[in-house]
Amino acid sequence: MLHQARQDAMQRTVQPELLDALPESDDRAVRSRADLRRVNRLLGHGRILHRLLVQAREPVRCLVDLGVGDGTLLLSLARHLAPIWGRIRVVGVDRQDLITAETHRALQALHWPIEMIRADVFECWEQLGHEDGMVIMANLFLHHFEVEQLRSLLRQSADRCALFAACEPRRGLLTLGASRLLGMLGCNDVTRHDALASTRAGFNGRDLSTLWPAEPGWVLREQSAGLFSHSFVAWRSEWHAKETPV
Repeated sequence: MLHQARQDAMQRTVQPELLDALPESDDRAVRSRADLRRVNRLLGHGRILHRLLVQAREPVRCLVDLGVGDGTLLLSLARHLAPIWGRIRVVGVDRQDLITAETHRALQALHWPIEMIRADVFECWEQLGHEDGMVIMANLFLHHFEVEQLRSLLRQSADRCALFAACEPRRGLLTLGASRLLGMLGCNDVTRHDALASTRAGFNGRDLSTLWPAEPGWVLREQSAGLFSHSFVAWRSEWHAKETPV
């Protein structure tokens, strides 16, 4: 209990991350994105998000990936969810378009062709529009924002989606200690710096639930996921989502 109290007492601090400031073709950025793919696999974020997203029982017509990056995680999810959800509209939102032609072809083959909205997330909503059966997901993305920015982002999401799912760093001393060891895995200086910044900006307890719009009709579940991650899922109660342990 004392250890958990110390974890919860760690103040959330949002700091600039090096990868966000580097040109997409910079060698250090390319290496860091490769590191992040490896870290995502080690943390099991694909598995965690799959368990959150598969809760949707009603027909899913559109999946939006906020901060889609190079689409590697999205493609992994598509391979598991496409047989369940069938053909859907897929939208990736990011300031850079890093999705390769190979990933585009793989998503197309699964009948999940991706449309890119290359914009800041706070400027994407008009292009995104409103669509029944919309699911919004975010992986290692929400921690980049301060409280009021998060409140706005979650408000815009709640206005559009039937289910929202996110997997983020868990803010705490255990995660911070593990982040300091990434150099042992061969991660470069950008990844090592950003891992510490991400942890300090991460979430625990009910951080995200308290920022979700306080309106009737929503079911929220927020909890730790694995050793170092934090998950959040919100769904409209009339959508009859099934609750699956993370």
